[in-house]
This record gives sequence, C-alpha cells and structure tokens, in this order.
Amino acid sequence: MPEHRPRADALRNSDRIVRAAIAALRESGVAVPLEEIARRAGVGIATVYRRFGDRDGVIRACFETYFAEEVEPLALAAREAADPRRGLAEALGSIIDTLAAHQSLLTAAREVGAFTVAIAERFAEPLGEVLADAQRRGLVRADLLVRDLAAIVVMVLATGYRADHNDADQRRYLALLLDGIRPSAEPLPRPSTARLIGEEVGCPAPGAGEDCPPVTGGDTHP
Repeated sequence: MPEHRPRADALRNSDRIVRAAIAALRESGVAVPLEEIARRAGVGIATVYRRFGDRDGVIRACFETYFAEEVEPLALAAREAADPRRGLAEALGSIIDTLAAHQSLLTAAREVGAFTVAIAERFAEPLGEVLADAQRRGLVRADLLVRDLAAIVVMVLATGYRADHNDADQRRYLALLLDGIRPSAEPLPRPSTARLIGEEVGCPAPGAGEDCPPVTGGDTHP
C-alpha cells in the first residue's frame, strides 16, 4: 500500500496552529483556551483536535517547534567557538536564556511532561562535537556526556521564578554547574542506562489513543 502522507493544507493548518499557540501562550499565559488558539490560527476547534488530539498534543508540538527553531541553532553556533569550553558555556547560557524568555511555554511544557532531559538532549546533540573537542584539549571532564549538558539546562531552569526579574539565581547556578564540568581526577558515577520506555519506543503523546508500556525506573545494572 502507498505510504499515507498528510495533505499540504493539513500541514499548513498544523503549522498555523502551532505558531498561533506559541504566540497566544506568550501573550495570554498558560491558561489560554484551545478555542482562542484556533481563532488565531483561522481554523475550527475540530481541526485542532484532529491534528493534535488534545491540548497536551498542541503544547508538545509547540515546545518541539520552539526548541528546533530557537534552541538548536544556538547549539550549532557553538561549533564556531575558538575555545570549545567557552563555546559550551556560552551555548548553554544562551539556551537557558532563550527558554526562560518564554516562561508560559516552558511552564505549559512542564505540565504535560514535554520538557525532559531526553528532549533537551536530542536538540543539544550538535554540542557533542564541541564537547569532544574540549575533552581532547583537556578543558572539561573526560567522562562528560551530552546528556549531562542537557541536564544542566533542565536543572538551571528549574531554579527560575518570576520574581527573579534579572535571572540572578539562574546565572548563579549555571556558573556553579559549569564549574563542575572542569577536568577532575575524580570520576563521575556511572549514568543510569534506564530510560522511560515511552522515550525508547517512540510512545505517542498522551491523548493520542494508543497504549504505552508502563514507566520504569531505578538502576538496571546487573
């Protein structure tokens, strides 16, 4: 059977909905209703549900689009740095600033489980080349992983709060965590080999109408 591909008008509708939702979240906050998003996109509410399943699906699509368009280029730009350690530090700082600048989207993404280390790691993959260069030069820990860099982003953003208008705490904790990536003779504990099963098998977003395996946790080492 021929592969089913979405029609061009369906793809355009999806893009309009996502961009309308990103703008609506920025202007109106996390409580913006789907009806308002549909109105801004110039589509009916049924089209929103048909394309994304539910509100969670819209938020997930918004966050992935924002990451792809606003965050991934910052990771790619780090490759141009003459000093790879500085390139990593500046990229992480810029990524955190960019995500913190859209607090409503970030909050909504957290509420639906769309902002995870795994998602941040996927878009931080371009930093792998910069990280390897910094490790070859002895500028950062030899046992550092791209996932560790993604975790730094998630951890620092977890310290943010609206009353901290100058993001002083975020800058402080980023500096603290960046100090921890300096070369050290003391090895880091081994990372867990466990992942959410949904991440491994590409489990659809909640509301997509498919069953997912249960989430597992804990150490899977023998």
